Amino acid sequence: MRLIGNIFWLLIGGVIAAIAWFLAGALLCITIIGIPFGLQCFKIAGFVLWPFGREIELGNFGAGGLIGNIIWVIVFGWEFFLAHLAIAALFFITIIGIPFGLQHIKLAKLGLIPFGAQIKPVGQ
Repeated sequence: MRLIGNIFWLLIGGVIAAIAWFLAGALLCITIIGIPFGLQCFKIAGFVLWPFGREIELGNFGAGGLIGNIIWVIVFGWEFFLAHLAIAALFFITIIGIPFGLQHIKLAKLGLIPFGAQIKPVGQ
């Protein structure tokens, strides 16, 4: 099921979303100040590319991660959070879209607090 879910995910926009996150990370990495935020975009791009069978574990960030998360939320994290929640709501309208909506809920969490978040296979 994970393989089929990921293949459908790629076909309905996962590739485009991963490319967009990667390009955002590349643009942020142009400046020295933006490098930590660009690295978080690369992490999100990797998750967006293959989300089924993986989960997000929030936490485990220190003072630097806390400051990074606060800046992230103020600048653009809340927008990513709301966008993924809205997309999830659209997917939840249909029964067949529920698994994709659940993936957008995971992306909303990651889009809100990326610093210190870890992406792990389900069950580890």
